[in-house]
Amino acid sequence: MTVDSVPHADGAPVGRAPLLAFLITEDWFFASHFLPMARAAREMGLDVIIITRVREHRAALEATGARVIALEAERRSLNPLAVLANVARLTAILKREKPDILHMVALRSILVGGAAARRAGVARRVFALTGLGFLGARKDALGTHAARAIRALVRGPLENARTRYLFENPDDAAGLDLAPDDPRVVIVGGAGVDPEQFTPAPQPGGPTLRVAVVARMLWSKGVDLAVEATRLAQARGADVALSLYGAPDPSNPRAIPEQTLREWNARPGVTWHGRTSDIAGVWRDHHVALLPSRGGEGLPRTLLEAAACGRAIVTTDVPGCRLFVRDGVEGFIAPPDDAAALADILVRLAGDRDRVLACGAAARERLLSGFTERHVMARVKAMYADLLDARP
Repeated sequence: MTVDSVPHADGAPVGRAPLLAFLITEDWFFASHFLPMARAAREMGLDVIIITRVREHRAALEATGARVIALEAERRSLNPLAVLANVARLTAILKREKPDILHMVALRSILVGGAAARRAGVARRVFALTGLGFLGARKDALGTHAARAIRALVRGPLENARTRYLFENPDDAAGLDLAPDDPRVVIVGGAGVDPEQFTPAPQPGGPTLRVAVVARMLWSKGVDLAVEATRLAQARGADVALSLYGAPDPSNPRAIPEQTLREWNARPGVTWHGRTSDIAGVWRDHHVALLPSRGGEGLPRTLLEAAACGRAIVTTDVPGCRLFVRDGVEGFIAPPDDAAALADILVRLAGDRDRVLACGAAARERLLSGFTERHVMARVKAMYADLLDARP
């Protein structure tokens, strides 16, 4: 199949390249995770637009060859009138642009974009669920009811015969009552990482086990558990230091207050650095990547970046994290919400640098086995080709 032979959306100009539209809430999220997907589409000869709230990353998005269309929407707002207004604005954009495929990234985009796609007549839809976020981390009745409601919407009125589902772990597929081998389902190795950009470096010297958390500063990421585990390990005589890299996300209801981060920063052996753009530099200076997630992950990019840099990983037994890390191989897995179990692992690693090195080497090999940018791009290209071959 060539792109010139593809049937276009109703009313789209005949003879132009097929148009792929991405819908994502924030430009920074696309810039940090999904540029390879835009590049994959451009390599196929597709035209690409990215519909998002534009702040500081328009140039990075446009560098892929995509057009950027601004759509203002506050992620934190659950006001039904605001959501309906957002659906109406997006519907107008879709009717004007007439995309052949609408690729919606993350849950909010799926809900808003799915409704707008129905109204605008966009039949080919990709629902890319990158985890359930703070909803996935909730284990109470509200979280259970919310998950049921989401499943009923996504698998009900928002779905059609040409919908494809893109997941980063099989647990999320099961959460929507979809089997990993369903022909509508594509599972990719997270967002993928370029192993030439993130490369192994010698381990830092000195007696201190240097541990880092690189993530948004959210309660759902378990940052507080990392701080408490460090305190417990130090109390047992382990020479451990913790660095926190990341900023609170003001649009996320689980953001950790800056005052709390500053209080943690004042503790012995704990340093909050704020946001960084030099991820490879972080891993040059640390031995272990720590992510004590409470759940809601797709496949955390921070684990892939650390693995590409040859660093051992300590994480929790939640979807996404346990997909990549095998306990005792690439690192160690603790039960969620268990600071004492995390402290046990840190104490063990502080006394066994050979194990730290071995886990780091295994993590790099794990990444190269199916979690690079090129692996993800190949799966996404196949999905787009399959969708465009599907006749109305």
